[in-house]
Amino acid sequence: MKNIIGRKVGMTSVFTADGRYVPVTVIEAGPCPVVQRKTKATDGYESVALAFGDVKKSRVTRAITGHFKRAGLEPKRDVREFRAGIEGIEQGAVITVESFAAGDRVDVAGTSKGHGFSGGIKRHNFSGGSASHGQMIHRQPGSNGDTNAGHTSRGSRRPGHYGVDRITHQNLEIVRTDVERNLLLVRGPVPGPKNGLVTVSLSVKTKVSA
Repeated sequence: MKNIIGRKVGMTSVFTADGRYVPVTVIEAGPCPVVQRKTKATDGYESVALAFGDVKKSRVTRAITGHFKRAGLEPKRDVREFRAGIEGIEQGAVITVESFAAGDRVDVAGTSKGHGFSGGIKRHNFSGGSASHGQMIHRQPGSNGDTNAGHTSRGSRRPGHYGVDRITHQNLEIVRTDVERNLLLVRGPVPGPKNGLVTVSLSVKTKVSA
């Protein structure tokens, strides 16, 4: 099963077997116990629920505690469901980075960094105004359409809340795995800040030979 939950540790660079020096993002992934196996007969669809991250028992509700107790597991901080590539996986199994190998292509999903209320230059990459010759507009947005419409035009780009969105970067390459330390070294952009929660799945763009 090439699905796992982890946290973004940071970035480094490594040499590959063919001598390339590549930048990678380090993800501490798993081990992730299978908390629940959902089926069409009982839930209407097929999925596997994985858990990740230690948590104090005092911070877990009784409902969640009972959910883990039925599975014979200690409570974990995060639970995520996966619907693809779950054949043969049953409740109680443990998913580790051993399921992945160098060269695998994966999709990594997470929550992007929050930037609060941001202006157009930072949020939409607008160009700033002139900085000389009496120009008084430096970082303000320019004309944005009809001012008599009585409402904001749909799709107009304006200052506003920026970040804290669910982002998925597709078709990233796994450069190396470290089973002993539960690490995945991924080449490509991984969303979110350091210690941010991410999910790693087999890329939907990967061509599987018949």
